[in-house]
Amino acid sequence: MDVLGQTSGLKAAQLNALERVYRRRIDPSEVVSAELARFICGLSHELRRQIGILVDRTGSVKYVMVGDDREIMLPDLTDYALGRSGLRGLRCIHTHLKNEGLSQDDLTDLALLRLDMMVAIGVNGSGFPASVYYAHILPENPTNQQVEQLFAPSLGALDLNLKQFLQGLDHELERGLEIGNIDLSDPRERAILVSVSQARRREIDEGKIKEVVIRALQQRATMLVFDQDLSPTQVRSIAALTDLKVVDRSQIILDIFARRAHTLDGKVQVELAQLKYILPRLSGKGTELSRLMGGIGGRGPGETKLEIDRRRIRERITRLEKRLKQMSRGRLQRRSRRIRAEVPIISIVGYTNAGKSTLLNSLTRSEVFTEDLLFATLDTSTRRLRFPLDREVIITDTVGFIRKLPPSLMGAFKSTLEELSDADLLLHVVDLSNPRFEEQIQAVEQILADLDLGHIPHLLVFNKIDLVDPEECQALCRRFKAVAVCAQDRRSFEMLLDQLQQRFWHGDDEIESMPDDGGGVDS
Repeated sequence: MDVLGQTSGLKAAQLNALERVYRRRIDPSEVVSAELARFICGLSHELRRQIGILVDRTGSVKYVMVGDDREIMLPDLTDYALGRSGLRGLRCIHTHLKNEGLSQDDLTDLALLRLDMMVAIGVNGSGFPASVYYAHILPENPTNQQVEQLFAPSLGALDLNLKQFLQGLDHELERGLEIGNIDLSDPRERAILVSVSQARRREIDEGKIKEVVIRALQQRATMLVFDQDLSPTQVRSIAALTDLKVVDRSQIILDIFARRAHTLDGKVQVELAQLKYILPRLSGKGTELSRLMGGIGGRGPGETKLEIDRRRIRERITRLEKRLKQMSRGRLQRRSRRIRAEVPIISIVGYTNAGKSTLLNSLTRSEVFTEDLLFATLDTSTRRLRFPLDREVIITDTVGFIRKLPPSLMGAFKSTLEELSDADLLLHVVDLSNPRFEEQIQAVEQILADLDLGHIPHLLVFNKIDLVDPEECQALCRRFKAVAVCAQDRRSFEMLLDQLQQRFWHGDDEIESMPDDGGGVDS
């Protein structure tokens, strides 16, 4: 096994001495044996470098690290899984040449890597062990203190049965999980939601992200979810700090889209958006030595696996874009037929989960998929709504909007949203029961403006009025010049239908009754 770290310039005898450290074994009840402490302190004094070891709970030395005069670098520990208590079962013991206490980096590594203990042994002027500084992770507590730092003036004064201590610490950490209702047997992933300011890079450089990661590890989270879009570099920088998955806003939305897409059109658009998202985020880690397609008769040294993956993704993107253009031509033909028929077209728009598909179903007695979910509708649905005297309109349902919709997703669904440009009227459906409904109205209006659709007449429809105080509902309708409905109750549609008839037929006929049939799909 190789010695890790800065070994250049070391003599053979010194390397052999480091190698011998691997064969040392510590009693599991001891933090470190006096003999091993004297050995690494003497070697550290001779090299004028910090020496460190990682020891498991059986007392076996798993790694030996050589640093400089200020620090050591710890290896990748992903092969050592976290135990039930959240500790990794390894302790770090290293030397401090100036007999100084634990550094902030020491404490951060302790918390981030979930080590059993971080130990620094001071080296005196003669190369012998001096003071011992050590720290361990704390269970959650009212002060939010993450680690406890302790001190012993000498090795002889370090009166601690490590085996019993770690058993007690494991118990306290597991008890903290029970108090926090964290069920480790639940197979679902646990996430910490993170939202940062616009100055994301500054927040990361200040170390705030490390605090977030430590908090996530305390909660036994398996991923960090950011409510912003992260650049590929930011994702790699954050992932380098921890074993946690790092997911940003676009990836979450794409994952939801992938679950909701049912038609071929929707699936193609989602896959295209996913590939465009993945392409700049492909990492070469672990692939730089994987050379394929080389050898005699090949073309030079060949391509790396990373290069092949990127090329295949670009080729797939090209094929999907061609397929979308073909589908777009089909939609254009259908839209042309509708326009030639001179039948008014109404498009339902609104924030996701506002009740657009439910309203379409109730108006036309159809069965478009609905569920109380974000982006339950990804595929355009078109129905006919008949009024008295054989008058009818075409109603189209569209994908739900969301604030800060990533540009890549907007581009992917541009072909679907093209249908909105043919609309004679936009029904802007709003969930009035949502306390942030005004923000959602603004978000939808901004997206419509970005799509150059702000000029199309629109009618604001307040939905879910059964969940709002009637007097408050009336006041809000007057303020916003909106029509109120409960999409699940057709009896509440009278004013909406009256408004539609007046807009398209100037109020020539009064509505005699609710429309009785919804017609078929106009596809």
